[in-house]
Amino acid sequence: MAPQQSRVRTGRLAVVAATVVASVALASGTSLAAGTVRPAGSPVPAPVTTPPAVTAPSAQPASVAPAVPVTTPVPSVPEPQKPVPSRPATATKPTAATKPTTATMPTTATKPTTETKPTAATKPTTETKPTPREETPAYGAFLGSGSLGMARIESFSRWLGGADVRVGHTYLPGNHWQDIEGDPRFLDTWARWRREKDDRMLVLNVPLQERNEEGLSDTTVRALLRQGAAGEFDQHFRVLAERLVAAKVPDTVLVLGWEMNGTTYTHRCGPDPEAWKKYWKRIVTVMRSVPGQRFRFDFAPSRGLDAVAWTRCYPGDDTVDIIGMDAYDQPRGLSFDEQVKEPYGLQAQVDFAKAHGKPISYPEWGLFRNGDNPVYMRRMLEWMDQHKPLYNTLTDYCPHGVWECTSHSLSSLVYRSFLFSSASRPIASAASTASVPRPAATGCPPSALGDWLRHSLGVLPWLRPESWLCAR
Repeated sequence: MAPQQSRVRTGRLAVVAATVVASVALASGTSLAAGTVRPAGSPVPAPVTTPPAVTAPSAQPASVAPAVPVTTPVPSVPEPQKPVPSRPATATKPTAATKPTTATMPTTATKPTTETKPTAATKPTTETKPTPREETPAYGAFLGSGSLGMARIESFSRWLGGADVRVGHTYLPGNHWQDIEGDPRFLDTWARWRREKDDRMLVLNVPLQERNEEGLSDTTVRALLRQGAAGEFDQHFRVLAERLVAAKVPDTVLVLGWEMNGTTYTHRCGPDPEAWKKYWKRIVTVMRSVPGQRFRFDFAPSRGLDAVAWTRCYPGDDTVDIIGMDAYDQPRGLSFDEQVKEPYGLQAQVDFAKAHGKPISYPEWGLFRNGDNPVYMRRMLEWMDQHKPLYNTLTDYCPHGVWECTSHSLSSLVYRSFLFSSASRPIASAASTASVPRPAATGCPPSALGDWLRHSLGVLPWLRPESWLCAR
């Protein structure tokens, strides 16, 4: 690809020199012909300008190519010049030769003016600019129910290198009906945080019964479910809806009667699934009747079969907006693949939601029976990255969390590294956030549950999930 390596250096007449050049051009085939038409691709060191008279070849002993564009233009050659990746020296020419795309455009061979645009060779940004990834789905962590939990979100974000923690997650207590109606002071605390940014999301777990963790019998629960299905508790949920609208958070995601397929709560489904479904429908209908509301209702069973198949509790597409799931790393010894494939497990949730045209969510997830399990942490994060839930919120208290629980150092590293790697936001270095303090890890901290709890009766076991700090 170097047709000018063997030139006669003797002092011949200009006519003879021109004749030799023309003969070599015709005999060299495509490579030389293309080189005469497209000096941008040839290795000629001289700048492409109007050459001096050909009668003085001694001035350019290495090459006579400057005379070629004047004396022997070859516009009839149809083949484009082949790129020459083995000659990196051409990269120093501030011409269009550094633009490989022009090599496939034979029409540019007749436009020598393009070589006067050195800016084309000085725009590497078009080739090095990274392709942006999809926006990271909304995520957050449960860090406490009251004002302290809300305040911790900023520190949690800094621990993640300034990550945009978009989801605030909290729970209404289930001790008395007045708690389920939502204390205005409690709601206002979270409403202020939600209103600071338009893309934030407030997730609120709502018990369906008072005395929600008192271990009532199936007979009692069955009677209460039937009362609810008959409309006896409608007014409490109407008050809650009105207070949320008044607090200017009408788009709150409401997780009603979570983990209804288990046995922990009075609002469980098992004693009478039909009554439970009717009760859910009444609650949603009442809350949607409040002017100004834009609530979304999340149906969130616990992963697996538990006491009853959660599909038996599903109230219907008309009153459900999201198919959620609480998915902890349990029972002991169950691998993540088994958590995916088990009956009513993670894959069943995804398939069910797809069949019903609903997004999925993970209002609660985290470590549990298998301790500090970085494999679970990585696989669960990858699962959510693959299936794109509407939101997810890690339960961040012991034994589930990765920020508060210092004993979960391996899982903490996985969680933090995964979210640091998001390309949808600026990434700070891990060193810059190393000094971010963690909250003090405590086993049973009623004083840390938030200011609002100090205004309520029965501080300890009625509020889930903090009551698990003692029980688990």
